[in-house]
Amino acid sequence: MRAIWKYIWKRVLYVIPTLVGLSILIFILSRVLPGDPALMAAGPNAPKWVVEQIRHQLRLDKPLWEQYYYWLVDLFHGDLGYSTYTKRSVTADVIEYLPASLQLIFMAALFEIGGALALGIIAGRYAYRLPDNIVRVIAYIGISVPSFVWGLLFQLVFASLIPLFPTHGMYSYGTVPPPRVTGFSLIDALIAGQFDTFVDILWHMVLPAFALSLGAMAQDARIIRAGMVENTEKEHVSLVRAYGIPERVIFSKYILKPSLVPAVTVMGMDIASLLGNAFMVELIFQWPGFSRYGINVMLNKDINGIVAVVLVIGILFAIANIIVDVVVAYLDPRIGRRSQ
Repeated sequence: MRAIWKYIWKRVLYVIPTLVGLSILIFILSRVLPGDPALMAAGPNAPKWVVEQIRHQLRLDKPLWEQYYYWLVDLFHGDLGYSTYTKRSVTADVIEYLPASLQLIFMAALFEIGGALALGIIAGRYAYRLPDNIVRVIAYIGISVPSFVWGLLFQLVFASLIPLFPTHGMYSYGTVPPPRVTGFSLIDALIAGQFDTFVDILWHMVLPAFALSLGAMAQDARIIRAGMVENTEKEHVSLVRAYGIPERVIFSKYILKPSLVPAVTVMGMDIASLLGNAFMVELIFQWPGFSRYGINVMLNKDINGIVAVVLVIGILFAIANIIVDVVVAYLDPRIGRRSQ
């Protein structure tokens, strides 16, 4: 256990300079890109003094290094700056919009992991036969079609042809949202005892989450299948089979477990990237999430909002990286020992 914690802390220490470098890079880019954030916030017909006042409020009248210094000091106090898009604190925006996206990503991750394991194992167990061919076709379609196209297709099918799932927003008409406690509507609904609301939110999440997960699910299934085919043909598998070890032990320990190592690595990065890739799906399904907020602040050149969005996505990638490293070290202890 002590070795595991040492391994985790080592990975955390690697992440810190990465996030610092990311914050510097995106901070500079958000301020040197064409367009005046103060003018865009004030509007094209605003008086010059109003534009100058906003520029002073955003500290754009100071040198770049000084702007970053003040932003960093504010960050350590939990202040991500003022949003020229929503006209309020960026920290308040993150607190409001991020939980909705994290809920969607969590359900999409469940679909991705469950679907990839099921499809990959079926294809690997029946390699080069009919089930494998069917999974292969499904995987090719899933990889080649973007998630927003799946979202539009689901809306067409489940809104017009088979009205089974809701296709817009987080709540049905007439549903009372739960009192905000944690910011996560599913948890808040359970805390408030609003079980009908809990089910309603879940029902609204199914289509956007499934649309988000399909591409990654198909890719992960192909990786699992390839790993299983490769490991099945290795000499040590034939050797343990000759010793009469039960087939289920051979499958779980010598075929499936090592086949999951590359899949888990890709899976973790796919799940982390869902926050950055979800903006079109959130827009199509009118989901009030952080990705939709992110595309709006970029279109409005809200510099503090842009930095916050990229930083949050970077933190999510860092957390996913650490989790992936720990899971991979568990699946293959040799990796963890080499990294110590």
